Amino acid sequence: MTTIDLSQMKAGQTGKIMSFDGGRGLVKRLESMGIRCGVQITKVSGQIMRGPIIVRVGNTQVAIGFGMARKILVGID
Repeated sequence: MTTIDLSQMKAGQTGKIMSFDGGRGLVKRLESMGIRCGVQITKVSGQIMRGPIIVRVGNTQVAIGFGMARKILVGID
């Protein structure tokens, strides 16, 4: 299993959230959106130049800023 950050995933790619590279505030904010360690996440789309990234967690789609996405580490098979 390879670990990359969410911003490096390709559109349509699915992985498992492994960890967060941020402080307690970031983790709390992500958890409020349903983004937690061990959850399956699918990247729906992303902008070419550092725009927001849209992900699907369960049945919910969430837009995440590029900087925040770089702090979410995802395991890819």
